[in-house]
Amino acid sequence: MEDKISVVIPVLDEAESICPLVDELMAVLEGTGSEYEVIIVDDGSRDQSWEAIKSCRARYSSVRAIRLGRNFGQTAALSAGISRAGGKIIITLDGDGQNDPSDIPRLLSKLEEGFDMVSGWRKARKDPYFSRQLPSRMANWLIRILTGVNLRDFGCSLKAYRAELIKGLRLYGEMHRMIPALACWSGASVAELEVNHRPRIAGNSKYNLGRFFSVFFDLIAIKFFAAYFSRPLHLFGLAGFVLLVLSMASFIATILMKIFQHMNMTGNPLLMLGVLLMIISVQAVALGLLGEISIRIYYEAQNKPTYTIKEELGFN
Repeated sequence: MEDKISVVIPVLDEAESICPLVDELMAVLEGTGSEYEVIIVDDGSRDQSWEAIKSCRARYSSVRAIRLGRNFGQTAALSAGISRAGGKIIITLDGDGQNDPSDIPRLLSKLEEGFDMVSGWRKARKDPYFSRQLPSRMANWLIRILTGVNLRDFGCSLKAYRAELIKGLRLYGEMHRMIPALACWSGASVAELEVNHRPRIAGNSKYNLGRFFSVFFDLIAIKFFAAYFSRPLHLFGLAGFVLLVLSMASFIATILMKIFQHMNMTGNPLLMLGVLLMIISVQAVALGLLGEISIRIYYEAQNKPTYTIKEELGFN
């Protein structure tokens, strides 16, 4: 491996984990024989993470640091690091120490087989089952079904990319999990490789069940953009047709209830409530998608990033 390697690590309140992880990482990268850099992005930490990052920077000249103005989320932090990465190969991993840096050479070897992206698979996860593993499995199943991309672990942060692929993707919301799907839809070749997963030894997990719903809504958005962005009438027309069928069925049911049960057609509350809720549901989804279109036009038209940078260290 001769191409320069850039490792991007987003962190949030991981003061105790950063330095041990960087020490491990440096030993692994040195063994690759390639030029490398490590970009650590502090996503608005409230502990001593920035001081720990500066300590790593003082010890290793290949460490670069970015401090965001506030907590913008993991996707924005990754975008900030990736945009400044100078390597032809970009590797991402979490800052909590649960991803094993010793897996990086295996990812690089797989990438050299001709793939554009290699995604880690945490087969034996060391996380609590009900609060972490079960929601993750549900999200992975849902993403596989809706995107048609057959990976087992979309949420693993340990991934290797060719720079031209990952720099060409614009990421919003919580869409870092959707990168394999976005890459496949753009024609990239994606492989999955089993990686080691280690228990957390310091700090607290930032994952909660609310993030599952963020993933769900982002999945709806990217499915819309991939399949219907250039022809939205196909989507909304289909929804309108389904609603029309349901309306006709409701009218028929109301007529039958009038004939056989002598129920007043205009006073059937269940029919009125069902139709009203169905219409409101479709309107809510449509407004959400229109909002997605508007915010993306806002960012794309101004080439505006989804984050602000407070401080940088180590960049020319």
